Amino acid sequence: MKTSILYTFFCLFIINNAFSQNRNTQISVLKVKANSTVSYQGNLADGQQISDLSWAANSSVACFPATQNQKFSGNHVFYSTTIPKRSEMFIKLIPKNKNHNLSLYAYQVGLSNEQLPPNLSSCITCEADHKWDRKWRGKTQDHTRKVRVNAINRAYKIVIGVVGAEGLTEGDFTLEIKLNGGEEIPMMTAKVEVMKIETTGTVTTINGNLETGGLISDLSWAANSSVACFPATQNQKFSGNHVIYSTTIPKYSEMFIRLIPKNKNQNFSLYAYQVGLSNEQLPPKLSSCVTCEADHKWDRKWRGKTQDHTRKVRVNAINRSYKIVIGVVGAEGLTEGDFELEIKIKKR
Repeated sequence: MKTSILYTFFCLFIINNAFSQNRNTQISVLKVKANSTVSYQGNLADGQQISDLSWAANSSVACFPATQNQKFSGNHVFYSTTIPKRSEMFIKLIPKNKNHNLSLYAYQVGLSNEQLPPNLSSCITCEADHKWDRKWRGKTQDHTRKVRVNAINRAYKIVIGVVGAEGLTEGDFTLEIKLNGGEEIPMMTAKVEVMKIETTGTVTTINGNLETGGLISDLSWAANSSVACFPATQNQKFSGNHVIYSTTIPKYSEMFIRLIPKNKNQNFSLYAYQVGLSNEQLPPKLSSCVTCEADHKWDRKWRGKTQDHTRKVRVNAINRSYKIVIGVVGAEGLTEGDFELEIKIKKR
């Protein structure tokens, strides 16, 4: 009887301690900015240790396996922020002392979800980064830690955990949060006139200027799965004036479209989509297309490839002709700039 009573009290103590630990957890709310990077300072001493890390290995969380628990055994400092729809978030942890071993995780939940470790039962996704146990071919790691999350059709709460590895409980750090996309969509969009191009021979050249076009503020059509032209994280590359052309690709042919800005220092983007000959839909009301191809300035270099100021896309037709709608766009809000558009048709 005494053993049973003692066991009951012991269980109640453990449960109460777990709930008390969660109630006393401090969490700082951080603000992020669309297409910007913000920085915040912190110290592990502001957090506390979480002895029960079983939540992280739970299949409905899947943040890090129990074999890595020592990498998350120090103090946990919590932050929360919101990731807007149509955006991508890059979170970077920078310890002030390069010899300090810190770890990082971030999980995504609904905006009203108040669960925190160790009582987190599930999440949409959880990403973690810690010191590697071994080297990886072609990769290097320093003292910083990085994770990435994204949102498509709605906003989410992001909870970030900065943690000391191997029981570390003190150490200054900087938390950088970079948000690509996430800007509010204005209600007004300019009406953009379409200029028809009659292709002659194998190569047709058109001269134009961005100032003849107009802004298309609502770019959600491009990320729609039935269009799939470019993701919302690249909206800034298409935020200037759009000059729109339409032409026809004959059956059994390929069309190569090349955009050449007259000023090599100006940043342009290019897209072209393929629809039926009678389709009159235009952005931002384009609901679907056969295919859409886009080219813009790369965010990083690609091995074995180079990019200059020109932009290129390719479309093709097999058994019938199609309408091709071409968009020449200023990146980063660019609204003026001369360009040359070259359309080359190759018969199969």
